[in-house]
Amino acid sequence: MAKQMHLNAFTQCSVCHHSKGQWKNPLDGSSLGYKDINYWVDLAKTLERGCFDSLFLADVHGTYDVYGGSRETAVRHTVQFPSNDPTLPISAMAYATSYLGFACTYSTTYFHPYQTAKLFSTLDHLTKGRVAWNVVTSYLADGNENFGLGSQMMSHDERYERAEEYMDVVYQLWEHSWEDDAAIRDKERDIHNDPSKVHEINYEGKYFRVPGPHMCEPSPQRSPVIFQAGSSDRGVRFAARHAEGVFGIYPSIEGCRSYVTKVREAAKKFGREKEDLKIFPGITVIVDESDEAAKDKLENLKKYSSPEGALALFSGWIGIDLAALPSTDNIAEMKTDAIQGLLSALVEVDSDREWTLKDIGDHMSIGSLMPKIVGSPSTVADELERWMEETDCDGFNLVPVTQPTGFSDFVDLVVPELQRRGRLRSSYKTSTLREHYFGEGKKHMLKSHYAHSTLPEWKYK
Repeated sequence: MAKQMHLNAFTQCSVCHHSKGQWKNPLDGSSLGYKDINYWVDLAKTLERGCFDSLFLADVHGTYDVYGGSRETAVRHTVQFPSNDPTLPISAMAYATSYLGFACTYSTTYFHPYQTAKLFSTLDHLTKGRVAWNVVTSYLADGNENFGLGSQMMSHDERYERAEEYMDVVYQLWEHSWEDDAAIRDKERDIHNDPSKVHEINYEGKYFRVPGPHMCEPSPQRSPVIFQAGSSDRGVRFAARHAEGVFGIYPSIEGCRSYVTKVREAAKKFGREKEDLKIFPGITVIVDESDEAAKDKLENLKKYSSPEGALALFSGWIGIDLAALPSTDNIAEMKTDAIQGLLSALVEVDSDREWTLKDIGDHMSIGSLMPKIVGSPSTVADELERWMEETDCDGFNLVPVTQPTGFSDFVDLVVPELQRRGRLRSSYKTSTLREHYFGEGKKHMLKSHYAHSTLPEWKYK
């Protein structure tokens, strides 16, 4: 039987997420829709019709102010700005659907772990076990200032060290503070919760002191599904220990295959099996009834692109002002405290090319650094299958050029072809998001997960 494909729809509560300039395109509704709850509810219904695993919502805090030494370009070209809070539409979308999961980005740098634990337990209750957390440490400098943390960001690796302790706190709150049968709801004895089964965690570390107990009773999944996108060596170690789902930008099959091997080998060192961790490369699909029609669609999309906005996005990602560089030839060897792993991405796209600023802007304005698949449903399905077979990935984060039309095109044209080939479910067999990924009955974190080793004091007694 062919390996089943998992699909996550990747977007943000902002305008033309990864394809700068498409807000001008009549096919794109994100400019007004991103702040309309009906837009999000309709999108969720479309994705559930297409049997997607989840809607994956990215987020940032701060502006892309690196390019040209100013945020002006980013503001002008709506580079993930303005951007709304992604946690708030989830309840409405969950109410309108029955199976679609919702992955949400939340920063370990800007929000306290006690609040994060409460937020995701609440969402897991309200969605009946369909929520995931994309763990990020954040990378935009003015976001740091706006949260009162000063102009100097912690170094890349220190942010990860702090996040390690952060995860210990939330795991103890989710997994170990409440016993399974603590909420007894005994009307005769007038006892809702048994105090002897609700425990403080008494966590004390370098960065956090959290006595507990957790504010929420155990939710259907207890812990949300954990996503992470670590691509640097330090990020890979973090993902290998914590992530149940890993996503990222791998511009080539070779680069994706190398990363899949690397992160799974790293996970073995934490006692985890290959199947314990699902990997989803981001991919941009432009599909139409025929290959020729899809190529024409791509050419039309290019008419609306904003290459300068794309340069502002990339400069913010890598923390380097591309406009100030005399040459981008050695960009892969530079060091940054932003997203280190993306520095080599252009080399992966074409190692022989001398990338000018114009080249980078033109390339990134359509789907940023995502691999682009352009063609008929059959052509797209062939290429998705090839990626799975040659990289051993588990599916994809779909990043369309226009929204929501790019998602509906995929659902209407590609999904039936994948279902015909036996690659994609035709109906949902499970109800929680973790079960979508790992199988029926696996609502809770697998026993091999690091969370089960983060025992609070009371469990040692």
